Amino acid sequence: MAKRSIGWSIGLSVLIIIAGILAILVPPAAGIAATILIGWLLIFSGLMHIVLSWHMRGVGGLLWQFLLGVIYGATGVYMLAHPLSGLQALTLALGAYLFLEAILEFLLAIQMRRIPGRAWLIVDGLVTLVLAVLVWKTWPWNSPWVIGTLVGVSLIFSGMTRLMLSMAARRVVAAAV
Repeated sequence: MAKRSIGWSIGLSVLIIIAGILAILVPPAAGIAATILIGWLLIFSGLMHIVLSWHMRGVGGLLWQFLLGVIYGATGVYMLAHPLSGLQALTLALGAYLFLEAILEFLLAIQMRRIPGRAWLIVDGLVTLVLAVLVWKTWPWNSPWVIGTLVGVSLIFSGMTRLMLSMAARRVVAAAV
């Protein structure tokens, strides 16, 4: 049973790696797919907030959860109806996220002045800041390829990690038999 599960895991790992390579080769398609997925997730999240609102005790909580649900749902519907605009918004949000992450890395490096290895935080912050600036400077023209490429890179690393863990599990099972 374990050998069969590991075999399926290895096969899935290879498919994830192939999907990552395809996403990098055709980033606009991967970006649109990511936008559609996020749109559906926002709709689902909006519905959950609306359902939660009916279980709130106070009027403030009910109203807040209901409004959040409507905003999430409307954003998701908009992203599904206008995936290119949604992709541009995701790219802009990614740039903002990277910028904030860079600032936090620098602040952490300042706080860790006496700790060895803090230079890595500074390097990480600089790389992240450069990425944020690149995303912002080329926005909105970069939207079709930024999200798709990042999804592809993430899929490749996830697939490789899963593959390595599956191979290690296969060696453990083989040694136990």
